[in-house]
Amino acid sequence: MRTAPTILHLDMDAFYASVEQASKPSLRGKAVIVGGLGPRGVVATASYEARVFGVHSAMPMAQARRLAPNAAYLVPRFQLYRAVSEQVMELLRALSPLVEPLSLDEAFVDLEAGGAAWDEASARLVGSALRADIRRVTGLTGSVGLAASKMLAKIASEQAKPDGLVVIEPGSERALLEPMPVRTLPGVGPATGDHLRRAGITTVGEIAEAGEDEVVRLLGKAHGQALYAMALARDERAVVAERETKSVSVEDTYDVDIHDRVRVGLEVQRLAERCVRRLRAAGLSGRTIVLKVRRYDFSTLTRSETLRGPTDDAVVVREAAARLLEGVDTTGGVRLLGVGVSGLADYTQEDLFAQAVEGESEERVGVEDGEPEGERVRQEGEGGERRWVPGADVRHAEYGYGWVQGSGVGRVTVRFETPGSLPGRVRTFRIGDPELVGVEPLPLVPGVVPGAVR
Repeated sequence: MRTAPTILHLDMDAFYASVEQASKPSLRGKAVIVGGLGPRGVVATASYEARVFGVHSAMPMAQARRLAPNAAYLVPRFQLYRAVSEQVMELLRALSPLVEPLSLDEAFVDLEAGGAAWDEASARLVGSALRADIRRVTGLTGSVGLAASKMLAKIASEQAKPDGLVVIEPGSERALLEPMPVRTLPGVGPATGDHLRRAGITTVGEIAEAGEDEVVRLLGKAHGQALYAMALARDERAVVAERETKSVSVEDTYDVDIHDRVRVGLEVQRLAERCVRRLRAAGLSGRTIVLKVRRYDFSTLTRSETLRGPTDDAVVVREAAARLLEGVDTTGGVRLLGVGVSGLADYTQEDLFAQAVEGESEERVGVEDGEPEGERVRQEGEGGERRWVPGADVRHAEYGYGWVQGSGVGRVTVRFETPGSLPGRVRTFRIGDPELVGVEPLPLVPGVVPGAVR
């Protein structure tokens, strides 16, 4: 492990909710909850004002509404979140060639590899400057942790929340870790934590006291040895700039169970098409087609079929997904469907055939398939007509830019404001008003757009 705190972990504060607050002046300082708004939706992110009421990520949206009935509930705008994330990642890449994104709002940076920092003082200066740059470019706040290892840098950023910076000095790691709960360590989930608790181990210090042999006896060799090393503050994991994409998948969760078998089949075909589009956008192909079905009783079935060679052909993926669906009982209804492709490669079987015939190869540059799409809640009304969802960006021919506060009974309510304006006025229109149209999100900081960060 290194002797200076030159590994940085950045975690943006309540990212989705903070983007919404920055975008909508009337919501600043108020409880904002982002997620699926249907009866089966879950919370993606809650602002710190909403967390006061006990709302947190992954909570059922129905429970969140009971805890915070007066909060603003918005549908995620992933297009905008990705654009803002790219602004932040550009700032990180200016510090070092070794940047390891974990999600849209979180990343590790090896400051030593970029020559940006070499000791505690220089690392602290870089962390402070980064937080200031993020605020300047995006208007948002991020929490920074600095330490000699990835595990400790992530712990430090958690301690820094919200909008802070924490440095863990080399030599102080053991004393810091000892009183912390075992769930603090990477790889300790609910099941492992419960297993350790039953053995009388509840803190990191107690893992160290138990000894490696006992931890290995409880958890197995690989997991036990890794966990014991981390309890002693040993973490040699390097910051990795490029992480290999293992699969590409898309999923939809439905507000109402789908009972019609024909409709289920059509949804699977549509998901297969979307999955192939993502494959091609990433310059990838795959051999294994995966179908995921979550039924009415929450039971989840996964079926897969491995092809003779990798493909990015939509017809092939659709037909494989349809064959997999034939073996799944959807009686009683379906609440979630997903189609994925794994066993990825940057070529297809047809590419290899062409190379053999023509005696030449074509270099294909693949792009990292960055953010998993995850579960996307359908936002279509009966018959597939468009619905005005809460949080959506709109523009009115007379009143300008705004966002949808809500809709129903043939009416849509819009608040007219922009990121750089004062809180705006609210007006109501007919759902089909021709002067009201959907638009792309505006940048959070006027004049600063993705790709323009220097």
